Amino acid sequence: MGKLPATLTTFVGRRHDLAEVRDRLGTTRLLTLTGAGGVGKTRLALEAAAASAAEFADGVWLVDLAPVRDPSLAANVTATALGMPDLGTGPVIDQLAAFMTHRRALIVLDNCEHLVDACADLAHALLSACPALRILATSRRALGVYGERVFAVPPLEPDDAVELLRDRATAVRPEFQITDGNRAQVRRLCDDLDGLPLAIELAASRLRTLTVDEAVNRLENRFGLLTSGSRVARPHQRTLRALIDWSHELCTPDERLLWHRLSVFAGDFGLDAAEAVCAGDGIGRDEVLDLLDRRVVQSIVVPTEREGLPRYRLLETIRQYGRDRLAESGQEQQTLQRHHDFYLALAERNADGWYGPGQQESLTRLRAEHANLRAALVQGGDTQATLALATALRFHWCEGGFLGEGRRWLDHALAAAPDPTRARARALWVAAWVAVLQRDHALAYRWLDEAAELGEQLDDPVVCAHVQSLRGALALFGGRLEEAVSLLEEAAAAHSGTGEEIGMAHALALMAIAQYHLGDPRITETCRQALALAAEHDGRLVRAFVQWALSYDACRRGDLAEAAARLRAALENEQGFNHYIRVGVMLEQLAWVTAAGGDHKQAGRLLGATRVLWRDLDASISAFGPHTAEQHDRCEEEVVRALGPAAYEKALAEGGRHRGPDEAIAYALRPWPEPVATTPATPVPSPLTPREREVAALVAKGMSNRQIATTLFLSPRTVDRHIDNIRAKLRFSRRTQIAAWWAANQLPNS
Repeated sequence: MGKLPATLTTFVGRRHDLAEVRDRLGTTRLLTLTGAGGVGKTRLALEAAAASAAEFADGVWLVDLAPVRDPSLAANVTATALGMPDLGTGPVIDQLAAFMTHRRALIVLDNCEHLVDACADLAHALLSACPALRILATSRRALGVYGERVFAVPPLEPDDAVELLRDRATAVRPEFQITDGNRAQVRRLCDDLDGLPLAIELAASRLRTLTVDEAVNRLENRFGLLTSGSRVARPHQRTLRALIDWSHELCTPDERLLWHRLSVFAGDFGLDAAEAVCAGDGIGRDEVLDLLDRRVVQSIVVPTEREGLPRYRLLETIRQYGRDRLAESGQEQQTLQRHHDFYLALAERNADGWYGPGQQESLTRLRAEHANLRAALVQGGDTQATLALATALRFHWCEGGFLGEGRRWLDHALAAAPDPTRARARALWVAAWVAVLQRDHALAYRWLDEAAELGEQLDDPVVCAHVQSLRGALALFGGRLEEAVSLLEEAAAAHSGTGEEIGMAHALALMAIAQYHLGDPRITETCRQALALAAEHDGRLVRAFVQWALSYDACRRGDLAEAAARLRAALENEQGFNHYIRVGVMLEQLAWVTAAGGDHKQAGRLLGATRVLWRDLDASISAFGPHTAEQHDRCEEEVVRALGPAAYEKALAEGGRHRGPDEAIAYALRPWPEPVATTPATPVPSPLTPREREVAALVAKGMSNRQIATTLFLSPRTVDRHIDNIRAKLRFSRRTQIAAWWAANQLPNS
């Protein structure tokens, strides 16, 4: 658990510094590494954090604050890095403190110097609320928090500096060696660079084409101009600036152009972004990759990875230098506009293609681009374009766990663009969707009323359909079940009229849940329609949503085994999306089904897993209507009655050890005993997994592989593989044998 970036270069020297930092981490809760830019604070912090990971059961996390310009966003960036769901229901710093209270973790707050006050407030709040938390910060100056200990990171020792130069020089020039003939000059070069790792790396990259003597002579001349020959007059920052100036002068014109333009990216970036933003006016699009590779060799650009995606980044010192040069060139606004245009197009492309395959990949890409998306929202000069970008990011806000930030950007964009445009109408229903998920029903109704009026005025049926869906959801969550059914019927018809089949499927699924609580037998037909629509699409989340609704229909019919199977299928589709709310309600439903089937201990475990999710959200199941709260209370009472208070608390604690949606899903999908089916079944040992038993049951019903795939929301290829596994385990060759075996053993349909 925890996320530290993979290192692409070796960590050289600093054995004593590393040991000292680790020792201090053992005795203090806030340790700040200070020192000049380029001295190696970040790398030492990451190395110490990685070496200490075993001591922190809930993970070691990196929070890179370099791209953050607004101090008020320091807590948001930290929450994102730690995987906290940002519901925006209160100050982020308070949500973060509550989220980390029960966790034993280490947070690395990197690059705090431009946000010292905000980082000090953040560190104080977290350490006060979270007794098992420790923070390792890097900053050019101390945070000034009570209890803080400071470690001043020194330049490299002479031998370590020489070894770093050798290591980095051989990476670009494999034949490079330190010999008796050049050792003195190598040491002199490292001494001239004051033992600064970044300066040494920049100089080492130039040894690809220069000899050590040439590098020493050129730098001596440059430093002489800076300091009149007095080393005392040259502080570390002037050494580094001289090195960067020199590296810049040695670049070709197109290399300099790329460097300047890359400086508009916040944090890291992908190749496609670099091509779109940096090409033109002196750089061909097909030249960007080669120029990037040359910048990597010269240590100006650093290859990295985020969310499993290959990326590039500029160190903050290098980025700021390039940004200053970009401003001097007069091209800054033009480049910022290209940056905004690229991220608007990316967001709209992902929104338009959301309901096909690749939903998880879309969210992964948007998470990787979060800092750049934020920068694009800030930099947009056209208020309508900013409104369009905030709207296009709706799945990033609502499915990716950024509700609080989404609300802030939508509120800002709507306030800045009050004209009654189509862009505003669509932003209004998206803002209402965010408010619904935040449980702010009053604000949701206010946005929906304006969206409905504007949608009718502009004759925009898409907006009107979404308004009805959200009004139906609000009625459902408010316990007004008959009103919910009526509104959702209208919404389904409206979505059908616009051709939005997925919107129709969502409306039908919500309607089915309302019908279940009303005891309305029409639920079966509603579910049949929703299933038919969902089966036509590859979107995993709509499949999960519809399977969840189908579990209610199975419960109404008394088929607990099918209800459990539907919920497990829904949870399988939810894996990887980190959606606390949906996983929470699905696990609650699975707990109710499991308790009804007689396995009260497992039901207690599942309630324990959901309790942790609700605690992290600072919410409860009651937020989704009084009917769901009543069902939860009945389930809990039944489990306590069956197990006794002590055993129930033990089951809760066992389930509560699994943190976050994915861990909770994995726990729930273990091969636990099945709930009791409507027809009593004789338990027999089975070599099949739960999923294989589901497939075998459907084979016994006479379904084809394609029909099974549709029913379970699997690909035909996956069903083929399950059938092959079943045959191999049971040593059968024909489907009829599987059906006969199933009937003979009377296994419950999972």
